[in-house]
Amino acid sequence: MADDSTAGDDGFASNVIGGPTVHDDTIHLADHDPAWAHLYAREAERIRSVLGEQLVDIEHAGSTSVPDLAAKPIIDIVMTVPDATDEDAYVGAMEAAGYALRIREPDWYDHRLFKGPETAVSVHVFSAGCPEVERMIAFRDHLRTNREDRQLYERTKRNLAARRWKYVQNYADAKADVVAEIMARAQQP
Repeated sequence: MADDSTAGDDGFASNVIGGPTVHDDTIHLADHDPAWAHLYAREAERIRSVLGEQLVDIEHAGSTSVPDLAAKPIIDIVMTVPDATDEDAYVGAMEAAGYALRIREPDWYDHRLFKGPETAVSVHVFSAGCPEVERMIAFRDHLRTNREDRQLYERTKRNLAARRWKYVQNYADAKADVVAEIMARAQQP
């Protein structure tokens, strides 16, 4: 088994609140579970109820949002707020609802990431109009409708998941080339 435990350690660590969690293992992928859509719906409703008008939009993204695609069993939620850098407007409400702010990335679209209180969930926060949100949704929508690219992505994920990774982020970063290749096709007219 290949060991990728030291690949790319320094890039993201300074953005992780409290420091990154060492994984030092392979990545567990599960076959698609229809319950993931229900878990997303429950979390989205909870977030809507605590943020009210501060919530501009919320979407189920990532592999758990694509039927027939294996995924880490962690629900990815993409939400937009008027201004992600205005943490006073939403962080307190999210934390009161049990979400924990774990990542702050001022150099990558002012991205914030919360972990969920009861469900394995990652809530990605961006400012309204952020092009990364559009890219994430386009990738999801393409995988939902393009069987060949969905299979390519799953094969890549399974091959990479079999390796040992010091941080889960290293596994995510290792998928960048195939994501770029698929996105190029997804964005063709």
